Amino acid sequence: MSRREILTETERKILFGVPIDDANIVRHYTLSPEDLARLLTKRGARNSLGAAVQLALLRYPGFGLRSNEVVADALVAYLAGQLNVPPAAFRHYAVRVQTRQEHALETAGVLGLRQSARGDLAFMLGQATDAAASTDKGAAIVTALLNGIRGAKIVLPSPDMIERIGLAGRARARKLAADTLIAPLTDVQKAGLDALLINDPALKRTPLAWLRDLPEAPGASNINEIIERLIYVRDLKLDPTLAGKIHQHRFRQLTREGAVAPAFLLSDYSLSRRRATLTAQAIDLETRLSDTAIEMFDKLIGSLFTKANKRKERRYQATTRDVGRLMRLFDKTIGALTAARANATDPFVMIDGAVGWRRLMDAKPQVKALAEMIDEDTLITASEKYGGYRKFVPAFLETFEFKAASPKNLVLAAIDVLRDLNRRGQREVPADAPMPFKSRNWRELVAEGGKPDRRLYETAVLATLRDRLRSGDVWVERTRNYQPFDAYLLPSDDVAAAAVALSIPTNVDAYLAERAKTLDSRLRRFERHLTKGKLDGVELRDGRLYVTPLTAVMPSEADKLGQVLDDLQPKIRITELLNDVHRMTGFASKFTDLRSGRPHKNSSAVLAAVLADATNLGVEKMADASHGLSYAQLAWTHSWHLSDDNYRAALATLIDAQHSLPLAAAWGDGTTSSSDGQYFSAGRRRSGHGSVNAKYGTDPGMLFYTHVSDQYGPFNAKVISATTGEAPHVLDGLMHHGTSLEIKEHYTDTGGANDHVFALCHLLGYRFAPRLRDIRDRRFGTMEPANAYKGLDALLGRPIRVDLIREYWHDIIRLAASIKAGTVAPSVMLKKLSGYQRQNRLDLALQEFGRIERTLFTMDWLESPELRRRCQAGLNKGEARHFLAHAIFVHRQGRITDRTFENQSYRASGLNLVIAAIVYWNTVYMGRAVAHLRSTGGTVPDNLLAHTSPLGWSHISLTGDYLWDQAATAVDGFRPLNIMRGRLKLVA
Repeated sequence: MSRREILTETERKILFGVPIDDANIVRHYTLSPEDLARLLTKRGARNSLGAAVQLALLRYPGFGLRSNEVVADALVAYLAGQLNVPPAAFRHYAVRVQTRQEHALETAGVLGLRQSARGDLAFMLGQATDAAASTDKGAAIVTALLNGIRGAKIVLPSPDMIERIGLAGRARARKLAADTLIAPLTDVQKAGLDALLINDPALKRTPLAWLRDLPEAPGASNINEIIERLIYVRDLKLDPTLAGKIHQHRFRQLTREGAVAPAFLLSDYSLSRRRATLTAQAIDLETRLSDTAIEMFDKLIGSLFTKANKRKERRYQATTRDVGRLMRLFDKTIGALTAARANATDPFVMIDGAVGWRRLMDAKPQVKALAEMIDEDTLITASEKYGGYRKFVPAFLETFEFKAASPKNLVLAAIDVLRDLNRRGQREVPADAPMPFKSRNWRELVAEGGKPDRRLYETAVLATLRDRLRSGDVWVERTRNYQPFDAYLLPSDDVAAAAVALSIPTNVDAYLAERAKTLDSRLRRFERHLTKGKLDGVELRDGRLYVTPLTAVMPSEADKLGQVLDDLQPKIRITELLNDVHRMTGFASKFTDLRSGRPHKNSSAVLAAVLADATNLGVEKMADASHGLSYAQLAWTHSWHLSDDNYRAALATLIDAQHSLPLAAAWGDGTTSSSDGQYFSAGRRRSGHGSVNAKYGTDPGMLFYTHVSDQYGPFNAKVISATTGEAPHVLDGLMHHGTSLEIKEHYTDTGGANDHVFALCHLLGYRFAPRLRDIRDRRFGTMEPANAYKGLDALLGRPIRVDLIREYWHDIIRLAASIKAGTVAPSVMLKKLSGYQRQNRLDLALQEFGRIERTLFTMDWLESPELRRRCQAGLNKGEARHFLAHAIFVHRQGRITDRTFENQSYRASGLNLVIAAIVYWNTVYMGRAVAHLRSTGGTVPDNLLAHTSPLGWSHISLTGDYLWDQAATAVDGFRPLNIMRGRLKLVA
């Protein structure tokens, strides 16, 4: 790579070029009265104008008028206009070279500038080094360097010199970071790091490769393997605070590089860079291994109780015939007793005659056993598998140091008891062992018989520990996902400043007074309209609400128009489409190199790697099916250029580009969106790659949860468990998605709705509008006494706990401000809140807060058919995207076989990016088709365009051989429309 390639050609033009757009010409090159007075003293128009050009170019960009430089006509004309001289006069300027040089020196003196000298190089290198401490992006480094030079009143050296200084500064920043990171290391630690790259005969690979290869499927042997790796990393004795000695970006860069670089490549690094990379990787590995081990523990213990419930169900189902027989026996017994009472006869004689006393007594033990089986606590059933989890639990408890807010925490005390028993090889649990169980039934079961039962006690402690780790009530240091609850929030002192960005007043009294007034007014109005039958499609019958389903409003002409637009689309291969979209938007250039920050020189390699993710084909199979690309190219590209950050940046580029197209406005203005999950199977039940949700069948799988704008742009996608609720993830896609979309209203299905989401959406400035299918089961909340709304008695639930909102107001605001500031993802906090023991009242307070907003929205929903229709239309756009996703994600029968969450995430991101590219391309050519129809006399009403969609793919060849060499051939302008196929006359 050339040393000068710290910048792309586009970046060079922006940073070093003279702006020619009107706004920037006016901004940078408007002359002051003093300038005009001085310039007009020059001899002749040519010298006045030439000196003005010198002045302008020294001010910005700062190079001055260089020899043989071609000055933009727009700049010359603007300066000439201010001087009232002809622009053509500039052609004759500086016939004498000495004149230009004299003017340059004079102008520099007026501006207080001086030429750069050799002694300035150290200063400039320092500016570049400081900038590169926090970024590898060439444009950012050079921008900071330019600003530093300008601030020092130095005439800019040549662009070539500036780029060389920027490159040298970046190299120096990397070296300084590496030296700083490894400076505290001892010789023993350095030797341990060096050994990571040496092949180990026992492992049959290098220790680094072994450490990276994490088992994914939950199992006793796998969790023990992870613990073994964790102990190995801990034996390196690296202080995690080393990460704070260099900038976070630089440490993250070293970590990412260390995660993908093979051992042979790391061996070629300089000694300090290699050791720094390995140090960062080892510190990150300790965190990742700890998180993975605890997550696997979570899954194993959760699975223990899930399977216990299923065993209970199977046992009960196996007794179906016995239950039927015993019920019939019981029925006959009741019949005999009834007859005895009616006839005043001896009941025992009647029972003996109708049923048989001996038969009834024989059934007694069966009835008792059946009752005990039904009443049996899941804890007992789960403890039957005690031997299975004992294979990993002792090692797990020894490996981690659990912490809590109080040193007398009962969970920690119980863990200490188990550790002590394991160390001493004792079985009996002390009679005074701590019982940290919420369930009184568990405490009684464990201690039944006078002393704690070891199996029940250990099972109950592990289940309780799992819950506490999930909530953050118990935590483990040096983890990322199992920190204390407060660690995810802004410091209390910073909340007031951050809360300014929220959409509500931070004064609790003012807020509650306003909401009470609004809620009361709306409830009274709703009561009047409901009781008088004035709500369109809504009525109250027998104390229950009935909402008439909306009918479709799709005009037949719109369907015809959509077909015509689809027919006019050019036939195209997916490879050609991706190359076309890259040429129009440059989105593939966002996949920059992990080390240098430079775009890939071969955009087709990037597009092929993305398509390998999107189609679920994988890199190896994509290489086999590709012309012009090898497996080595694609594997390298996938490792060094594809990342979550790069996928996010590329997606934002496409979404913004499509948002700016005129036709996109026909579908919406980019202020509303919807989100929904799409299920993909993981295939094998024992793979551990997904979770089983009976809603989707018996195979494990996962959901790709996607946010789609009203213009059909899929602006966010993430992988979530098939068994998790969708509601916690609604806000993740709305916050910090990186596009120019300004979402104001968001739609979800009923599964994405709960009171917590209503609360946070309101706090963060979004209108949450879920489809309410279970409207009959939702009760209104009131802040006034319920008897104030007599006509709504059947619809009212318990009063809203205003006292809880008031008590936890500061915590509610702190939570919302932390999410707004990007300190923590909304889904993380919503999951932790649901189980946080010390502050479960905060969870309740947020729920009460959300009940206010949910009640107000429910009335909006019932009063406005337009809102219901708008929500349905938004959700339909997401559903339509799902069909295209299934058409693209076809390889391996659409089953996800990737073991790691990172690779699964890449599959979701690649799929979403290709859909966004198709949406952009279709929008461009649909717009051209509309223009063609209108230019040839066709009538294309805007109201019909609103019912069309850019999600069609009948004209796109999605599979087959991937001819990247042909696809990369530049197309001159736009592809021709398929006029012959689209010759359908539209009738107004």
